[in-house]
Amino acid sequence: MNDQQQSGRPDDREFGKRLGIVVAAFSVFIFAIIGMLLNIQVINAKKYQEDAAKQYERLVTERAQRGAILDRQSRMLAESIESISFYANPLIVRNTPLFDKNGMPVKFRKSNKQKTYDNSGVVATLFSRYLGIDRSVCLQELRRRKGVAVLGRKISVAKALPLMQLMQKKIPGVWYDRQQQRYYLNVAAQVIGSVGSATSESGGSSGLELQLDKELRGRDGSRIFQRSATGSRYPAPDAEQQDAIKGNTVQLTIDGNIQSIVEDELAKAVTTFNADAAASIVMDVRTGEILAMANNPAFDLNRRSSWNQTNSRNRAVTEMYEPGSTFKLVMAAAATEVLNRKAEDKVFANHGVLPIYNLKIRDHEPYGTITFREAIMFSSNIVAAKTAMEVGREKFNAYTRNFGFGKRTGVGLVGEAPGIVRALAHWDRTTLPWMGYGYQVMATPLQILQSYAAIANDGDLMKPYIIKRVIDADGKVVRENSPEKVRRVVSPETARYLGKEYFKAVVDSGTAKNAAVPGVTVAGKTGTARRAAGGSYANPVYVSSFVGYFPVESPRYAIIVIVENPKTAYYAATVAAPVFSGIASRIIACSAEIQNNLSIRSPEKSLIDAIVTVVLPDLRGLSGRDAQRMLQWLNLEMDYSGDLEWVVVSQSVAPGSRVAKKRVIKVVLASRNINKKSP
Repeated sequence: MNDQQQSGRPDDREFGKRLGIVVAAFSVFIFAIIGMLLNIQVINAKKYQEDAAKQYERLVTERAQRGAILDRQSRMLAESIESISFYANPLIVRNTPLFDKNGMPVKFRKSNKQKTYDNSGVVATLFSRYLGIDRSVCLQELRRRKGVAVLGRKISVAKALPLMQLMQKKIPGVWYDRQQQRYYLNVAAQVIGSVGSATSESGGSSGLELQLDKELRGRDGSRIFQRSATGSRYPAPDAEQQDAIKGNTVQLTIDGNIQSIVEDELAKAVTTFNADAAASIVMDVRTGEILAMANNPAFDLNRRSSWNQTNSRNRAVTEMYEPGSTFKLVMAAAATEVLNRKAEDKVFANHGVLPIYNLKIRDHEPYGTITFREAIMFSSNIVAAKTAMEVGREKFNAYTRNFGFGKRTGVGLVGEAPGIVRALAHWDRTTLPWMGYGYQVMATPLQILQSYAAIANDGDLMKPYIIKRVIDADGKVVRENSPEKVRRVVSPETARYLGKEYFKAVVDSGTAKNAAVPGVTVAGKTGTARRAAGGSYANPVYVSSFVGYFPVESPRYAIIVIVENPKTAYYAATVAAPVFSGIASRIIACSAEIQNNLSIRSPEKSLIDAIVTVVLPDLRGLSGRDAQRMLQWLNLEMDYSGDLEWVVVSQSVAPGSRVAKKRVIKVVLASRNINKKSP
């Protein structure tokens, strides 16, 4: 018994060891499982949830619609419209069955007589029928060996909708994407700018599209979909779905109709005078609002390939030039307030040549003793230089800077140049006399216009602005600009004296007779400045300009016209002044806002009504409706052949002729397309 007990102990011990090993191994296994469960469900739960979600969830980004850009009358200048693009996977199209109305697969046979499901022909026929595209082109895309086939790009929703509804029945391998297409009225190209591509997925690349990109872009939304066992997708019930928020709407002070008129007149001027470029701005002198800001050459906002560095420059605010005689405003203002100079005071113009510091200042005519009014009327450089020296360095510098030269206007456009006015310590002995008639100083067209607008506004310099307000998707005004007075530059008495005694005389009897507008009193100044070419004035490039405002009795609008390097003529009286007249005449005739403002605050309309005869403007190139409105404004009637939407190609009475009121003017209208093809 003892032997048996003794002989069994080793076996018991062996069994115990084995059992212990099994229990230990099982315990390790259990703890490992528990550890893995803790890792999956607690420690790295989020990671595994995300991995699982990837298997049955899909995040879809919903692109926000880009905000619109409006003119002052709430007309669309830029807007984003949804478009549809269709794509296909050629391999799936060629190898997956379509199903007929009974749910049976539609089979096709190839030449080798093996059954297959090549649906290329069916799909090509559908897209040709619904989208009007060439079936052979579509079929060629579907027979690609690799890559994605493009079956239709940027199709309007209305046109694409029937095909989209058909695709809900699942045409295998074919799908569509929604895109935001940017469309423009195609005016003020350099101001509005463009986006990086044709869709709003890319941000702004120039102009206000770039400057206000953050506000226009909006906020993208997101949708989370889950996939069922059958493969169909549905919105995840517990996921937070974020709606896209449309970008803010930006309203400008620009008037689309006035902008179109200004651009048209600039284009005609560049062609007529074979000029390199031109720019013009229209401003409300009382508020500082910019009604138009145009440049030529320009580019097509709806055709990005037409964009380049040259035609995208907003010369109205980025280009600095020596203004020449338009700068004589500063000299005249300083002379009036510092020297107490009067219009009738006699001045000596040195018979056309003034030797000074081994140099010579010349006038275009050999004037002797003339009145100060005549010196400004006929733009005497010599009198301007002598007057500036009488005013003195410190005071002339103070007036120059007080008018805003040498500092940005703050119009709110990227790239605005400040101009250049030397620090007084850096003036040499020629600086003062040369600045007297607009040299050795650099200014932008907007700065020149702002200074004349200050004279028109009784001496108050207004801050120009072009962004009227920004409105969010709910219609709430996010921010709004309002008229802002910068400072007073001259007294109201001085401002009125300068306008009526000097700058009105320039238009009535001086160098700017061609700037006159029938029935409206105009004050302004011509400028024919030389621009150094290759660092020398030996072979100068001329810049012709005219800046003026109307009506003189109660000024409301100011316009500047700049024509760079005109080749068939260069004096501003011949080049820029007529462009001003054309712009002013057309915007008065075609803008109800301007007509209302003028009729309320000035007697222009009654003056026109009192005139027995009027000067007939050049109607050629105008649309039929614009020509009709202009003639009605002048109390003339129009008899036409053609469609009013076409353009005037000829008129029965020559432009510039004086005709009796109520006269019927016959015009011939032709299609714009025909007009473009003509030599």
